[in-house]
Amino acid sequence: MPAIASRISRIARAGVAMITMLAPSTASFKRAAALDMAPSFAAFLALPFADGWVANNLNSAVFFVLAVLGLEVFGVILAGYASGSKWSLFGAMREAAQVVSYEIPLGLCVVVPVFLAGTMNLVTIGNMQAGWFSNWFVLHDPFTFCVFWIFFTCATASVNRAPFDLAEAESELVAGFHTEYSGLRWSFFFMAEYGSMFLVSGLGAILFFGGWNGPVPIMHIIGWADSGGLTGYLANLVGCLNFMLKATVGVTVMIWVRWTLPRLRIDQVITTCLKYCVPLASACFIGAVGWEVLDIWSPNHLHLGSRPPHQVNEHWATIPRFPNDTQPEVPWTGDYIEDGPMPGPEMPAEPDSEPIDTAGNLEAPGTPLFSASRREVSP
Repeated sequence: MPAIASRISRIARAGVAMITMLAPSTASFKRAAALDMAPSFAAFLALPFADGWVANNLNSAVFFVLAVLGLEVFGVILAGYASGSKWSLFGAMREAAQVVSYEIPLGLCVVVPVFLAGTMNLVTIGNMQAGWFSNWFVLHDPFTFCVFWIFFTCATASVNRAPFDLAEAESELVAGFHTEYSGLRWSFFFMAEYGSMFLVSGLGAILFFGGWNGPVPIMHIIGWADSGGLTGYLANLVGCLNFMLKATVGVTVMIWVRWTLPRLRIDQVITTCLKYCVPLASACFIGAVGWEVLDIWSPNHLHLGSRPPHQVNEHWATIPRFPNDTQPEVPWTGDYIEDGPMPGPEMPAEPDSEPIDTAGNLEAPGTPLFSASRREVSP
C-alpha cells in the first residue's frame, strides 16, 4: 500500500507540474491583445483622409504603413503561445505563416502605383490623381488594373479574413489563437482585425482609386479645392467623406467575400500566395514598367485635372534649393512663385583657392570648385 500511495503521489505531482507548465503566462497573456491591436491603429498615423488631413505627413508613408501593419503578427504569436493550449498555438503558427507569406506579393503590388507616382508620399499620390476618374491609377494600363485585384486578395489575406482566416480550422472547432480570450481582451483582437480592414481598404483607395478625389471633380470645377479658408475646408471635408466611402466599400466587399467563399486549407493558402500571387504581381510590375517606358497612351495622359500629375510634388521639392538661382536644379512645380525667385540673402562668395581634381592635378585658376548645383561654402 505505501508503494501504491507513493506512485499515486508522484503521478499527481507530475500532473500538477504539467498543468502549471501549460498554464498561460499572465503578463504575456494580457499584453498579447494590446500588442495585436497597437500596430493596426498606429499605422493610421501616416494614412491621409484628405489633402493635408494626415497625422504625420511622411515622405515614406507607404513603407511605414506596410511595415507597421506587419508587426501585428507578433501579437498573434504571443497570444497563441501564452494561452497554454496547443490548439491556440497551432492557430497562431498558421496565422503567422500566412501573414508573413502574403507580405511579399502585397509589397510587389504596392510598388506599381509607387513607381507610377515616383514617390511614397500618400498625400502626393492622392493629389496626382485629382480630376476626373480617368486620372486614377487603376485605369493607367491593363497591368495596373490586374495588380489592384492581386492587391485586394493579398490585403484580405494579410488581415486574416475569410477565406484566409487560418486561425480557425474546421477540424479543430476552436477559435485559433484567441480561443482562451474573452471580454475586453477578446474584443481587442477584433478591433485590430476590422481596423486593419479599413486601413488596407483606405490604402488601396489612395493607391488605385484617387483617394479623396471623386470621379467627377466638383470641388475643382467650382473652385473650392485650392481656394483655402472656409471653402477649402469644406472641399477637404467632402474629400474626406469620399475617401471614407471608398474605404467602406472595400470593407463591405471583404465581409461579402467572407459570406460567399469557403475557408481554405493551409496548403491551398500558401499555394495561392507562392504559385499565383507572387508570379502574377511580378509579371504585372514588369508590364507596368514597360508600358511607362514605351510611353504607350493611357487614360491618365488626358490630364483632365487642375494640373498635370508630373507637376505635383512634395512640399520640400517645390522650394528652390538656392533662393537667388534663376535656374535651380530643383524643378519649379507645385507651389511656385509667379513673380520671380524667392527672396533671400546673397550667397557668400566662393573661396579663391586653387582647387585640386580627383587625379591630384591643379585646375586652371578661376575654375570654381563646386558646380552650380552644389554651392556649399568650403570650410
